[in-house]
Amino acid sequence: MILYLLRRLAVTAAILLVICAATFAIFYLMPADPAQGACGKACSPERIDTIRATLGLDHSPLTQLRDYLSGIVTGRTYGSGPQAVGCPFPCLGFSFQTDQPVWDLLTSRLPVSFSIAIGAAVLWLAVGVGAGVVSALRRGSLWDRAAMTAALGGVSLPIYFTALVLQYLLVVQLQLLPYPQVVPFTEDPFGWAQSMLMPWITLAMLYAGIYARVTRSEMLDSLGQNYVRTARAKGLPETTVVRRHALRPALMPIVTIFGMDLGALLGGALITESVFGLPGVGKLAADAIASADQPVILGVTLFAASFVVLANLLVDLVYAVLDPRVRAVG
Repeated sequence: MILYLLRRLAVTAAILLVICAATFAIFYLMPADPAQGACGKACSPERIDTIRATLGLDHSPLTQLRDYLSGIVTGRTYGSGPQAVGCPFPCLGFSFQTDQPVWDLLTSRLPVSFSIAIGAAVLWLAVGVGAGVVSALRRGSLWDRAAMTAALGGVSLPIYFTALVLQYLLVVQLQLLPYPQVVPFTEDPFGWAQSMLMPWITLAMLYAGIYARVTRSEMLDSLGQNYVRTARAKGLPETTVVRRHALRPALMPIVTIFGMDLGALLGGALITESVFGLPGVGKLAADAIASADQPVILGVTLFAASFVVLANLLVDLVYAVLDPRVRAVG
């Protein structure tokens, strides 16, 4: 298991390095001049040249990439002499709009995105997987047809539409929930859950439908396998047959898509955060795109990609626990 973990960590580090290089190339080797973006529209050519030298944009692309990667690992200094500006580890640059370190902007927004992602994930896993299992066990029943119809509806509705409908019904008409806002969990856990409930439901309606359909399909496949029929022929209780022999192999694809979905949401639920006005990583990305803030866009991209890659690593480790054969192959 330790060797398997070390191999997966090495692959993860290599993937992150490739992502860093590719993302850097896309944003810093495009025709748009980062020095012009940092200086603004009303800026003299001499000032742009000064900013270009401060940012290291007058160096070769490989040197710029090396400086950027070393800044992530050890930090870096922009400029020289009395006007030098230090950027501590991990350095992702400074925002063109606010002059704040990109890392500080990301970490200040992460608690909101983390709250949305974790709460929604718990909700859609409980509802989606539970509904899928029950539908598979009651195939063709009224529950099965109703659950799959609801799942199809949840998958079909766009997030922004669901969010607006929930706001109108739960906040304006019924006044059951307050409008979503940032409430620290440590100060008011109940207020935190209450303010996050609408974003959780919005995301869970989409993802729970997907998980319900996938779980039902995998459970039906597992229930038709010979080893399940053998377990029933031995006289094992039905709950044991379902839980230990049918559900466990059915969870393999669920683990895969859950890791990818959760990793992506931790990098920011852009639409949900924008609709509800929550200052998460996704809202930060939307604002940076609107203002062409290249360092923030680059930082958010790397941040989100890192979560997806790390989630994939965790998926591999869970796979190895669920199926020991994976360790031998990997």
